[in-house]
Amino acid sequence: MLRIGFAGTGLIAWAHGLGLRALIDAGLIDATIDVVHDRNEKRAQGFADVCGAETVDSVTELMERCDGVWVCTPTAAHRKAVDEALVAGRAIFCEKPLATDLAGAQALVAAVAAGGAPAQSGLVLRSAPVFRALRELVASGTLGRPMAATFRDDQYFPIQGTYGSKWRADVTQAGGGCLIEHSIHDLDILRFCFGEVEELTGRTANFSGHEGIEDVAVVSLYFGSGLEAHLTSVWHNILSRGSSRRIELFCEEGMVWLDNEFRGPLHVQTSDETQVRTCASPEWVDALPLNNDEVGLAVRAYVEADRAFVDAIVAGRSPEPSLEVALVAHRLVDAAYRSADGGGVPITLN
Repeated sequence: MLRIGFAGTGLIAWAHGLGLRALIDAGLIDATIDVVHDRNEKRAQGFADVCGAETVDSVTELMERCDGVWVCTPTAAHRKAVDEALVAGRAIFCEKPLATDLAGAQALVAAVAAGGAPAQSGLVLRSAPVFRALRELVASGTLGRPMAATFRDDQYFPIQGTYGSKWRADVTQAGGGCLIEHSIHDLDILRFCFGEVEELTGRTANFSGHEGIEDVAVVSLYFGSGLEAHLTSVWHNILSRGSSRRIELFCEEGMVWLDNEFRGPLHVQTSDETQVRTCASPEWVDALPLNNDEVGLAVRAYVEADRAFVDAIVAGRSPEPSLEVALVAHRLVDAAYRSADGGGVPITLN
């Protein structure tokens, strides 16, 4: 039986914790959520009570009592938790971004590789049925070559509302704003669906006034396939809007669009017809003891990634997506920031 630990018990930890609890209750993984640690003792206790775990006073003690750890701390604290896990020989699920800057992410990945620990990154959108369907459709070639894509990602500034993550307004803790904290997912998904990026340009803006925390980022990406994609990422104060992603893709013989970042549907328009393609989760996901409300649907976005990590550890294989995959996404973020710092100068990627 795999003993699970949580370093950090904020909102993202809840998404993983509730999903893992459902997987355990359904008998799909042989595991227990044993132990959690958070600097906020009240928050840690609330999480532990729901997940059936115990709280501990330090990350060191956490690692002594688990086999695999979910690192869900603020970004700046990832490295300390990962180092403690390496010393203890634990498997590591590390949330994104890996670090507050590229150098930190490179150092973290190198440390994990040297330590030989199995590790997976929190790029959970790769598990979303709608993005898997989009990737498969593009790869099939039935719509011809991809030509142009627009990607809009918006979310209310996550220091408030459901998120309540005050640290995301502190550049020393987060490393930046909407680009690194939220749209690192988007850059990874664009690469996941369309291949390698050869060049990009970036622009950022700051409306909220939090130093070093952009709330608008616009990135133009040029792919080896010839595709040109434009990402617009926004943190606003419209509390009635949750996290929302919309993609429109034009191919030579058809157009594809989606509005829901998890299950779609995927809309496909050709000269002959417009189809609405459902993007179902595996049956075992729908059978989990999770509500069909907003919380339950949000948790479903995490359960495939979490089960994949547990299954990989038990089977002794390398988990995916790896930390190296997350590092590539971080390189794209870094390139976008460097472009923005230079006034939108093009950055060539190796």
